[in-house]
Amino acid sequence: MRDVQQQLFSGGLSGLATTVSLQPFDLLKTRLQQGDGLTGVPKSGSSIVLRTTREVVSEHGLRGLWRGTVPSLIRNVPGVALYMTSLTQLRGFMATSSHFTSVQQHRTASGRNVNASVLPTLSMQGNLMAGATTRVAVGFLLNPFSVLKARFESNIYAYDSFCGALISIARQGPSELLRGFMASSLRDAPYAGLFVVFYEAIKKESTLLLPPSSAQESTLLHGVSAASAGAIVTLITHPFDVVKTKLQIRTEDRYGGFVRCVRTIWQQRGITGYFDGASLRLSRKVLSSAIGWAVYEGILIVFRPRWSSGSDG
Repeated sequence: MRDVQQQLFSGGLSGLATTVSLQPFDLLKTRLQQGDGLTGVPKSGSSIVLRTTREVVSEHGLRGLWRGTVPSLIRNVPGVALYMTSLTQLRGFMATSSHFTSVQQHRTASGRNVNASVLPTLSMQGNLMAGATTRVAVGFLLNPFSVLKARFESNIYAYDSFCGALISIARQGPSELLRGFMASSLRDAPYAGLFVVFYEAIKKESTLLLPPSSAQESTLLHGVSAASAGAIVTLITHPFDVVKTKLQIRTEDRYGGFVRCVRTIWQQRGITGYFDGASLRLSRKVLSSAIGWAVYEGILIVFRPRWSSGSDG
């Protein structure tokens, strides 16, 4: 039970740190993705990002870049805590089965685990399944807050308060609360599964080359490994993020439903339309992965020996 509490605390703190520090990336990405191709083709590159930033700051000040932080916190703090804790628990359960166990972790002559990790070790297939399953399950539970987050970050909706917005969406029924869930699942399942695979593989190879000798070095290793994995998987899954944002924000019939939304983007923009905001999401994911997993595993490494030495009451 204490392990679960520790993992929830570590995951929640990880979600808090990444959300507050990186909310401007989410807001700008949403603004870039919310447009309708019929109203004009947005410019590509850094110019549109700078222009959008100036528009937000001129209208709302610097605080405007943090619009949507409250729903983001409500979505991400419990979301990250649940995801990381559930992932760790599921990996621990799967590690008891010979179907998902990996080879023994490499250790130094002193018996130290050079993976510098407190997380269960699984095979590539096990990591893929654990990451995808956990992410989709948590995403389903928190999808209503994902819808609110996207709408608060856009400039299409003018909600007066978080509670008022939630009530407004809830009154429209389950379909509105789960709006964009299919696109989110098609983005999150491969993202989370592949992320865990790449994260563990990069971390393993890195520790074999440069075994960390302290908690600080382990934290740095986890951050670099997570950032690298995040960059690779973000580019693979970004088109589904664009579709998800359109579904959650646009109300026109041409965006009604996953297939229709995909077709509309293709007809209006072609392949480039599926990569709107890619640079912002890439930057955000690289930083959030580095910060989030460094904080999560760092806290587990630092405090687990101290906590485990006490009673389990």
